[in-house]
Amino acid sequence: MEDFNKRAFQVITDGNLDYRQKKHHLAYIAESSQAYPEVSAEAKEALEKKIICDLFEGNAPYRPRYVLPDYALAMKNGIDYLELEAPKDFDEAINFLSILYVQVPSITGYSVYLGNIDQLLLDYVGDLSEEEIYKKMKLFWRFIDRTLPDAFVHINIGPEDNIIARVILRIERELKQVVPNLTLKYDPEISSDELLLEATKTVFEVAKPHIANHPMTAADFKGNYGVVSCYNSLPEGGGSHTLVRLNLKKICDLHQGDLQDFLSNTLKKYCIMTLDIIEARSKYLVETVNYYETDFLAKEGIISLENFSAMFGFYGLAECVNQLMKKSGSQSEYGKDEDANQLGHLILEEMKKIVDARELPYCEANEGKAFFHSQSGIDIDIEETAGARVPIGSEPDIYSHIQAVAPHHHLFTGGISDIFHFDDTIKRNPEAVLDIVKGAFKKGMRMFTFNLSDSEFIRITGYLVRRSDLKEFREEGSRYGSALFAANSMDNANVDCRVSKRVLSHEQVAGKY
Repeated sequence: MEDFNKRAFQVITDGNLDYRQKKHHLAYIAESSQAYPEVSAEAKEALEKKIICDLFEGNAPYRPRYVLPDYALAMKNGIDYLELEAPKDFDEAINFLSILYVQVPSITGYSVYLGNIDQLLLDYVGDLSEEEIYKKMKLFWRFIDRTLPDAFVHINIGPEDNIIARVILRIERELKQVVPNLTLKYDPEISSDELLLEATKTVFEVAKPHIANHPMTAADFKGNYGVVSCYNSLPEGGGSHTLVRLNLKKICDLHQGDLQDFLSNTLKKYCIMTLDIIEARSKYLVETVNYYETDFLAKEGIISLENFSAMFGFYGLAECVNQLMKKSGSQSEYGKDEDANQLGHLILEEMKKIVDARELPYCEANEGKAFFHSQSGIDIDIEETAGARVPIGSEPDIYSHIQAVAPHHHLFTGGISDIFHFDDTIKRNPEAVLDIVKGAFKKGMRMFTFNLSDSEFIRITGYLVRRSDLKEFREEGSRYGSALFAANSMDNANVDCRVSKRVLSHEQVAGKY
């Protein structure tokens, strides 16, 4: 109790936290006072040693980690709990969403998914002109940033080219807000080059949107999907109970045998242990908390248990591969040498088999399996590279980089990301980016994220921070709850030191693939 009181006192007297941030931290302290869902002693030890990490979800999960409401259904039917009737015009639609957004839970305390916004609003445009839409959407965008000040808040546009998507990209370039994070769903059969070019020019200004391979991702889901938080792909009308990740570097540190023994025993042992923790946390949420029986989103069908699963994540693949290569007498490195890259693919394929072989309760959205996810890192990761990425500072040229990582993107139904850092000379040749994105997707990439080396916006993992916000946070705190994580990642992982890629000409890029 003494430690509990001390932690609570530190929060309530922290002058760099605002009122809402203090409430969030205090809630986490209270939740952490509860007993952990029942797992084996060995699993508890793995959690304590951070061999397995539950990403600070708390001891007693009382809401899903990620919730993706079916906003279209809610807008069609209205919401009794909030006394909201179905909207009839553009203003009512925006007002409806604004009210609902602040009611949606997540691990961060803010909604991580605001919907495929252009598709939600197109039916309400009526005879509004582009300038009228622009004025209304600009106010809406400002509302989102000011009321949901967290960089993990995510919104989607596309794949169709439309007036709402284009207005949003225009507003992003003008307002230069951190929130919301943004993904363009790109389909070469549907999306226009003009829309992709507009998105590229927007990235030059604000380091977003991400560009998702829509045909590949959509094929993994029975219904609609959303890209949320840090590149996580999940079903609309559902989401993920929990996300637990395995530290591949640490299990490699513990391993004593050869490669085959690593794959057959060490890797399998800790994968199963991770799945045990995922099952325990999911069952606690469903059976003990009864979340899906009591929350108004579930009661009114805006989410349903059958559209939920859980997420099995990992990180530190690069370090794991490099250690195993050294043990075998090779100096080859992940991301640079083909034999190391192939070992990485082998490890990932073996993990995928283990994850898919395990039936989990309450995971109907993925046929009773956890979504396999390349977790994009958090601020405490000092010795480990995020997910299956190439270590920061050792990335090869753009084409070699794509060739190294694209072959395993198909494995990750729960999402994966690789970040490409471009020299600002690319601004003179934005069409080159279109060729690179299209070529990367043909090679099998699921998600393409890039930013500029000199940008005011820094891509941390899946989310953004402005350099000015970091300065403000270090001096007096920030209204963005994600600023703390960003500052720690800058200090611990040097995320602003990614190797800058330079593309010299459109002709050279176009012929590369």
